[in-house]
Amino acid sequence: MTTTTHRAWVYGDNVNTDVIFPGKYTYTVREPEQIARHALEDLDADFASNVQSGDVIVAGRNWGCGSSREQAVTALKYCGVRVIIAQAFSGLYFRNCINQGIHPILCPPDFNKSIKTGDTVLIDYAKGVISANGETFNIPPLSPTVRHILSAGGLVAMLKARSG
Repeated sequence: MTTTTHRAWVYGDNVNTDVIFPGKYTYTVREPEQIARHALEDLDADFASNVQSGDVIVAGRNWGCGSSREQAVTALKYCGVRVIIAQAFSGLYFRNCINQGIHPILCPPDFNKSIKTGDTVLIDYAKGVISANGETFNIPPLSPTVRHILSAGGLVAMLKARSG
C-alpha cells in the first residue's frame, strides 16, 4: 500500500479518552458493535452513525489524553477508522493505536487548519506525505518494526497469529 484516500473527520485539541469512548460504558459495553456505537458520542453525535470504513480522524494537539482506556482506540477501530492524523498524541494512546492496528500519523500544526470534516485526505506512504485541499505536508516515517506491526493488523493481531 503506497497511496490511499480517505474522508476526514476533524476535531480540535485535547480530545480525551472519555470523549472518544465515554467512561460510563467501560464495564458494561463489551461487543465490538456496541463499543463502536458510542464512539465520540459526546463530541459528535453524528460520528458513529455516519463514519465509514476507511475514514480518518484529523485532530489537533494531545489527541487521546486522559486514561489509558483501550476502548478509546477500539471504538474507532470497530467503526472502521484505520488512521488518526494529529499534531500530537498522548503517549499511551499512540501506543494503543499501534497495538490495535490504527496508524497514528503526526502532522504539522497547519494541516488540520486547512481541512474540514468531509474533505478528502490523500496519504502517500512511499513519499511520506499527506495532502488535502491542494496542500501537501511531510509526515515522519515509522520505524520498520512499527510498519511491520501495523501491516499485521496491530500488535494484538500479530501476537494472536503467532500463538495460533
